[in-house]
Amino acid sequence: MDKEFPRNIVEFMDKFSTEEACRTYILRVRWPVNFVCPACGGGKGWNTARGTVYCSLCHRQTSPTAGTILHNSRVPLKKWFLAMWLVCTQKTGFSASNLQRELGLGSYKTAWLMLQKLHQAMVRIGRERLSGIIEVDETYIGGNEEDVRGRKLVGKSLVAIAVEVNGQNLGRVRLRHIPDASGMSLVNFITDYVEKGSIVHTDGWKGYSELGNREFQHQVTHTAGDEKLAVNIFPHVHLIASLLKRWLGATHQGRVGQKHLQQYLDEFTFRFNRRKSRYVGKIFYRLVEQLVLHQTLTYRGIISRPTAN
Repeated sequence: MDKEFPRNIVEFMDKFSTEEACRTYILRVRWPVNFVCPACGGGKGWNTARGTVYCSLCHRQTSPTAGTILHNSRVPLKKWFLAMWLVCTQKTGFSASNLQRELGLGSYKTAWLMLQKLHQAMVRIGRERLSGIIEVDETYIGGNEEDVRGRKLVGKSLVAIAVEVNGQNLGRVRLRHIPDASGMSLVNFITDYVEKGSIVHTDGWKGYSELGNREFQHQVTHTAGDEKLAVNIFPHVHLIASLLKRWLGATHQGRVGQKHLQQYLDEFTFRFNRRKSRYVGKIFYRLVEQLVLHQTLTYRGIISRPTAN
């Protein structure tokens, strides 16, 4: 199944020209070997004319989208597939207004909700932690950073960044919107995303002082608040911060609010960590794969999410 993905827009249009073709693809991604009934766990079933799978054990019919992000969506599967393709193939990303226009959707709200659900699918379930040598720092999103001292938030959002360093090359990244630069916020971020025993390189900010007690090898380089020195000592994490701000500005004109910032950080992470993929179609396949593993969030559930982790 890994090799069964479109390699260009022509193959995509040929492969997913009908609702049935999209539904069949979801079936094969969700159950690549054998059907597993979500109700009873039975392993034998067959497709019905209604586009469902009939379980021979409990006699229940299951839609291929049931219990997934696409559950009960009124948007046709063809439009969902096109949305995924556009999001995966556009290097600068896609805003909700662009998605509404390209898909011919009736409302901005529908496009925005689709985009939020795709962001949810971009966080891979059970993804591995970063390992090896990790640079960690924070950056401000929004507003002017001048005259901001001591990690104080003045109408800004604070984002923690962790980057794998392989010599002069960048590995994977992790980003989190954090409420403050306290030890609890920073150390919890690193604990969640970095393997124990890794070398974690930070500046001398007191919020990182507990890392040595958390089974990490904590390497500290003091920058004394000198921004130019910090860029030289932590070039990889500052490059990610620069790319992130440029991407947010280009795609969303900097209008991403604090409440939903994490979802856009997840999209940036998804894109960056797959930047070397040979085929965009494989990125598309991975997104479909995650789409059927995640359970859907309602509009109310999305807008009620906490501001920062």
